[in-house]
Amino acid sequence: MPIGEQSSETTPAASPGSAGSPATAGSPASSPRRRRGWRIALVALLALALLGAGGVGAGALYLRSVEQDVERVDAFTGVPTESRPPVVARDATNIMILGSDSRDPERTGGSRTDTIILAHLPGDRKSAQLVSIPRDTWVDVPRSTDGRHGGRPAKINAAFAWGGIPLMVQTVEEFTRVHVDHVAVVDFAGFQEIIDALGGVDITVDHRFTSIHPPLRTFPAGRQTMDGATALDYSRQRKQFPDGDFARIRHQQQVIRAILDKAATGGILTSPGKLDDFVRAASASVSVDREMSLLELATELRGLRGGNLTFVTSPSRGTGRVGSESVVFADERRSREFYDAVRRDATAEIVRAAR
Repeated sequence: MPIGEQSSETTPAASPGSAGSPATAGSPASSPRRRRGWRIALVALLALALLGAGGVGAGALYLRSVEQDVERVDAFTGVPTESRPPVVARDATNIMILGSDSRDPERTGGSRTDTIILAHLPGDRKSAQLVSIPRDTWVDVPRSTDGRHGGRPAKINAAFAWGGIPLMVQTVEEFTRVHVDHVAVVDFAGFQEIIDALGGVDITVDHRFTSIHPPLRTFPAGRQTMDGATALDYSRQRKQFPDGDFARIRHQQQVIRAILDKAATGGILTSPGKLDDFVRAASASVSVDREMSLLELATELRGLRGGNLTFVTSPSRGTGRVGSESVVFADERRSREFYDAVRRDATAEIVRAAR
């Protein structure tokens, strides 16, 4: 149900078999080229912000050459125009960032997106607010263009399995009532190469824990430098934590912020070789919609740093069950207020929601 409309806040009635298995059910066949497109959160913005920090004027030709290698995807084909939310704040930009971890040891197949981020770029471009929507959020998924799936409540990531990026755009827009201007899809597994190109990143671990994936790394509490493989392993962990996917979201947010901070301060801009390694690794891990101008975005994001980022998780009432499925229930009232602030580009209200 759209967050921007009046709705009941009671828990949806559980009905056996009502949701199916969105992680695998009805997964569309995909070519190797399309599979490279199903990726995860924010590498596009990180690379572009870095180039902007170095002076887009000097790097314009270089960025244009990189842009030619970035895969383009049909993000809005088939999305009904009449169903799309209106643009309220015309100077702001909302980018939906999707993806999965193609090398996740727990990945068992099927076309899915493990991470959904709505990146809000305010009109003044002095900051960015990144809204993580848990993949198990229970929403109304519109019917797919082939008519075979959707048209009923399900986990939000079912939309990707059932109708690819366009159905995901339609589902997120109907859920939030926020107009999606652009789409980026990134492979979180590609973060390993990006982090290694940076020479590692610094992460502060809250509590000591051991990975469930070989080689069963132990992460001691405190600040530490992680190479690409270690940071990727850290960002995958969820089963050891009582809040599961919410913990994984926090870890991914830490890694995103650490990459941006290291890229901006780690001497990349003064080393042509390191800069090229970083940008090439980033461009190999990202796909964007056909209308997105990377050069224009780089110009707008030239002042972006980790300190300018605010991470928010979409308001929820916690987890529960619908039939046999474990799901996340949106907090309807708080979500309506929050996404209304995003629509209006009310940056102070968005940031206040993260505290």
